[in-house]
Amino acid sequence: MPSKDLPVTTEDQALEYVTSCQLPTTWATFQMHAFVETATGKEHIALTLGDVADGTPVLARLHSECLTGDALFSQRCDCGPQLEMAMQKIAKEGRGVLLYLRQEGRGIGLLNKVHAYRLQDQGADTVEANQQLGFAADLRSYSLVEPMLKHLGISSLRLMTNNPRKISAMLGMQIRVEEHIPLIIERNQYNERYLSTKVSKLGHLMQPDL
Repeated sequence: MPSKDLPVTTEDQALEYVTSCQLPTTWATFQMHAFVETATGKEHIALTLGDVADGTPVLARLHSECLTGDALFSQRCDCGPQLEMAMQKIAKEGRGVLLYLRQEGRGIGLLNKVHAYRLQDQGADTVEANQQLGFAADLRSYSLVEPMLKHLGISSLRLMTNNPRKISAMLGMQIRVEEHIPLIIERNQYNERYLSTKVSKLGHLMQPDL
C-alpha cells in the first residue's frame, strides 16, 4: 500500500490523496478519505470500515453523486435509497468501502440535470432527456476507481450495483469482482418510468436473483 502522503497516479489520470478523518454516521463510524483530481480540482471521497487491505474481497459500492437523491430525498430516482442501503450493508458487515464519485446526473452536472428533469416533466424519459440536451445517455467514467482502490490497498470486490458497466469497468482494470450484489429499491409513482428505462435502455440488472 503506497504512502498516504504521496499522490496516487495512473498513466492518464492524476489523483492526489489529501487526508483522512473519522465520519460518524447513523450506522457506523467510517473512515473518510479525501482525494482530488490534480488536473480539474474535482474532489472525491472514499468511506472505509474495518480492515479493507487484508487481501480478501471487500463489500463495495461505487456511487455517483446525486444531490437531488442523496441530500434532497428526491423520489425521482433510486440514488438516495441505494446510498443508504449500501452504507447499512457495510455497517452490518463491519467492513467495506464506498467510493463517492462527483459525477452528478450521469456526468452532465447539476444544472443540466435540472434541464433534463424539465424535459422529463414534458414527457421524455431519462435517456431521451440527456440526448435532447446533446449528451450521451451516460457520460460517467470509472477510471478514478483504480487509483483510489490502489491507495486503499483493495484489489478484489463484492460489488453492490445494478449497473453492468461498473462490473465491466472493474474487470477492465484487473480489479476482481468476486460477487455481484444487486441493490433493489422499491418503486413508486415518481421513479417507475426511470427505473424501467434504466433496465430497457441502459441494461441495468434489477432482479434480486440475478
